[in-house]
Amino acid sequence: MFKDILEIFWKFFKMGAVTFGGGYAMLPILRREIIEKSGWMQEEEILDYYALSQGLPGIIAINVSTFIGYHHMKTPGAITAALGVVSPSIIIITAIAMFLSGFKDNVYVQHALAGISVCVIALILDAVIGMWKKGVKDVWGYIIFAVALLVSMFTRLSPVLLVIGAAIAGIIIRSVKRASETGKGAEKK
Repeated sequence: MFKDILEIFWKFFKMGAVTFGGGYAMLPILRREIIEKSGWMQEEEILDYYALSQGLPGIIAINVSTFIGYHHMKTPGAITAALGVVSPSIIIITAIAMFLSGFKDNVYVQHALAGISVCVIALILDAVIGMWKKGVKDVWGYIIFAVALLVSMFTRLSPVLLVIGAAIAGIIIRSVKRASETGKGAEKK
């Protein structure tokens, strides 16, 4: 069990150390580490955790890590994954705070952060494309996406309410489709 705890901590520590730009930027790393290398879960499950984490308070990266850790090893896994993903940030922030005055005006640090920002955009775009392929499967998916996008762009509606609204719409649409398919099957008999 101790070896498993160390493995979870190390995987999420590495993700936390290289994930600049928030939870979505870590999706490609999660895909490689959790799905491809470890085989702990399927991509659809991770996307479900991302969707759920959007509607919860807190940082997406920590929420998703906690869900994955729990999925793999229940409560010890959840705690370990959360600690693993935040530890690099705590270490880095502490180090920067100690030497902040020397870093903030350093031209190389400014250029490095500009380069990291561009890389983060590419990682987030990769995550969005991957989520799009797995999440939008039919015309109703396109409609829910379009409505959510327009509402988020032109209103100040909370993302939590958008996620809840999309979940309710998905439940209603799938229930109606399932009832209609069941009704058609009964008519054929």
